[in-house]
Amino acid sequence: METSQNQFDYPYADLSIECPEKSDRLVAFFRIFMVLPVLFLFVLIVGFQSEECAVAGGGFLFLPILLSIVFRYKYPRVWFDWVLYLTKFMARITAYLFLLRDEYPAIEDEQQVKLTLRYPDTAAELHRGMPLVKWFLDIPHYIVLMFLFVAVLFVTLFAWFSILFTGKYPPEMHRFTVSVFRWSLRVDAYAFLLLTDRYPPFQLN
Repeated sequence: METSQNQFDYPYADLSIECPEKSDRLVAFFRIFMVLPVLFLFVLIVGFQSEECAVAGGGFLFLPILLSIVFRYKYPRVWFDWVLYLTKFMARITAYLFLLRDEYPAIEDEQQVKLTLRYPDTAAELHRGMPLVKWFLDIPHYIVLMFLFVAVLFVTLFAWFSILFTGKYPPEMHRFTVSVFRWSLRVDAYAFLLLTDRYPPFQLN
């Protein structure tokens, strides 16, 4: 079982990315082009689903999981494992694209991108009707995250110049960017991965 602990006691989803002491200037300069092959691979992995899965949410099985919880009151473990794998893989790609790490995203190895999701105890932690309204309840988070992601784009641009001239990603900016991605992961775990009914905190840290 995947578990995670953090100071805000939200163990259902967590993310940490180690800030490198030095970043490769040349790799950073060509990052937008170098990430394209692994992005294409991710699209292929997600795209080669059954027709039902593709309609369900790009391989993340949102609709099948929702229906399983509502009508069968089950969260199939095999679906959780698949969602966990895709989420981890996408996190490594995101970390690479946003200059947070220099290692090329691995297909299986976690590398320095540590992401955890907790498999839910459906009977004790999930309610049948909640998956139908979670996307709506998370609207305040979407609004806040929209502004935060704009800030992340500016921070990443500044970090790109910082790496080119100093060879380092400013640690404070690194922490901010990782915190935004962690916040987004918690929102996804609640509204789309349907791992918990506990509302995610409005926390950057």
